[in-house]
Amino acid sequence: MSELITAELVDLDLSAETKDAAARSLAERMVAAHRVTDLDGFLADVAAREAQMPTGLDGGIGIPHCRSEHVSAPTLAFGRSARRIDFGAADGPADLIFLIAAPAGADEDHLTILSGLARRLMDPEFTAALRAGDDPGRVAALIRGEKPAPEPEAPEPEAATPIPAADDAEDTTETPFRIVAVTSCPTGIAHTYMAAESLTAAGHAEVVEVTVETQGSAGFSKLDPAVIARADAVIWAHDVEVREKARFRGKPLVDVGVKAGINRPAELIAEARRKAARGEIAAVSQGGEGPEAGADDGSGADSAHFGVRLRTYLMSGVSYMVPFVAAGGLLIALSFAIGGYEIVDAKSVADHFVWGQADSWAALLNQIGSAAFGFLVPVLAGYIAYGMADRPALVPGFVGGAIALTVDAGFLGGLVAGLLAGAVVMAIQRVPVHATLRGIMPVLVIPLVASAVVGFLMFIVVGKPIAALQGALTDWLNGLSGSNAVILGVVLGLMMCFDMGGPLNKVAYAFAVGGLADPTDGSLKVMAAVMAAGMVPPLAMALATTVRKKLFTKAERENGRAAWVLGASFISEGAIPFAAADPLRVIPSVMAGGAVTGALSMAFGCTLRAPHGGIFVVPLIGEPFLYLLAIAAGTLVATALVVLLKGARRSVAVPADEAGATAADSRVGVTA
Repeated sequence: MSELITAELVDLDLSAETKDAAARSLAERMVAAHRVTDLDGFLADVAAREAQMPTGLDGGIGIPHCRSEHVSAPTLAFGRSARRIDFGAADGPADLIFLIAAPAGADEDHLTILSGLARRLMDPEFTAALRAGDDPGRVAALIRGEKPAPEPEAPEPEAATPIPAADDAEDTTETPFRIVAVTSCPTGIAHTYMAAESLTAAGHAEVVEVTVETQGSAGFSKLDPAVIARADAVIWAHDVEVREKARFRGKPLVDVGVKAGINRPAELIAEARRKAARGEIAAVSQGGEGPEAGADDGSGADSAHFGVRLRTYLMSGVSYMVPFVAAGGLLIALSFAIGGYEIVDAKSVADHFVWGQADSWAALLNQIGSAAFGFLVPVLAGYIAYGMADRPALVPGFVGGAIALTVDAGFLGGLVAGLLAGAVVMAIQRVPVHATLRGIMPVLVIPLVASAVVGFLMFIVVGKPIAALQGALTDWLNGLSGSNAVILGVVLGLMMCFDMGGPLNKVAYAFAVGGLADPTDGSLKVMAAVMAAGMVPPLAMALATTVRKKLFTKAERENGRAAWVLGASFISEGAIPFAAADPLRVIPSVMAGGAVTGALSMAFGCTLRAPHGGIFVVPLIGEPFLYLLAIAAGTLVATALVVLLKGARRSVAVPADEAGATAADSRVGVTA
């Protein structure tokens, strides 16, 4: 622990006013201590983690954190802010800010220490000492867990473990209410262990025995099966899928996000006791999904919770599909570059391959890419089902996706097949079975029965109607012209630029790449518009930092140089640091630019057969010069709006790093 934080990594008068500025200030101390090798790369990783879920906690605590390849050693930096900084906590801004940095391959010992700190943040005495400390060295020692020198009169009697009174002794013979819990978060460094500590502490206060399994970066030690068997209820406080869920079948279950475990553990324990009293049993079978349909998750927002889960299921399928899209699409694009579009009619290279002929190599690339593309819909369906009901749902999901291709239901059929497969498996898992059959359920019974049911539904019931809808959508795309095409381009452009790599961006991208599975002129136009619009945000910010440098901090200008390459490569996330620092000005500006680019691309009739590549696949674009013109126009619009809005702010605000400004000056008149 002595290596993780030193006095140089403590700032007891943090002057930053935003969470991004706070992260930068603390990260600069890490760079100076040679713990971080690339400041901007590390901050981009911090921003990406923050975009997944705010890191503010009740009690005035902010814990921005990430695992990053730009971190050379596990490190903590601490800042105390008199101004208080908003990290998204429900009870308001934070005055205690910890920046937690872990290497991408951090070892278990160091991550265990980091998790220990996360647990200590739940201790009011610890946070009170942090607020009272006036010496960076002593505060660093406190964080490291070093004990202050004992004072002569201070020894505490061993009444820290009091002898129970007679009545209490009798109570200890009673069997307490037992809860087993699982906590996890995307990074597995902080929230995972803070939720565990919070639930454990609340259990002590409620005289409830709480045993927690932390599925974090510091390791995954499974709960003893005997402990699970004795438990009266289960709590899952998680933002990633719980591993080996089947262990918890047959128990009342409260299923919530990890921050609920941190902020309101007593409510979750009370809800678990109510469910146990009512005899509500969660339908978690072999690899199964959580609570009964319609069961309250303790969040107080059932419909919203379902919406989040549905989005998670769909994004699970899309995330597994994208590598097939990228590999297959780029191979096909290369084949067109070498052999022309007529290469699709080439004979099988298994029988007609000539080493010295370029056309043979083009045909080889095309047929490999086409083979990869053939998996798009089955993979989409299979992993949507997997996201819903774990491994037992993979087989019916893939089968349903393959049938969707057979009946020409395409991308829409894959979506429906995945949801059907997941739902069918979840329904089967709710059926009570004898203990002797449980071992064969996930490997034989569930895949067999679910595949038969999903196959029947796809072939006989829903396949043809979906195929008709898919055909209508294809015809509509092919028939788009004039204002209809422009409107679609505007919508796609807005979606691509709203969250720059987030869920809405992914929906637009998935819509576009789905059309590449069975390309038509309309679907190729959509793909072109989506990629063009996605290039605008980083390119616009790069241009803005070039033409009006004084509107941006030094770090932002450095990010701007990197954004040129990111934008040209169709990596929309290159604009995230700018949007995170100034969302009210950056996001509307780049959305406007993306809408212009999407509209112009559709109006010009630009087409694209590759799902990725940016300017590096321009030779494969239909109407390439007009395509570049559309990108340039959107970039100029977004740049002009960013400069205009930031210039209006500048009349009442002074940039923090402007030459000659003092620290006090840099805070005068800064507005939102």
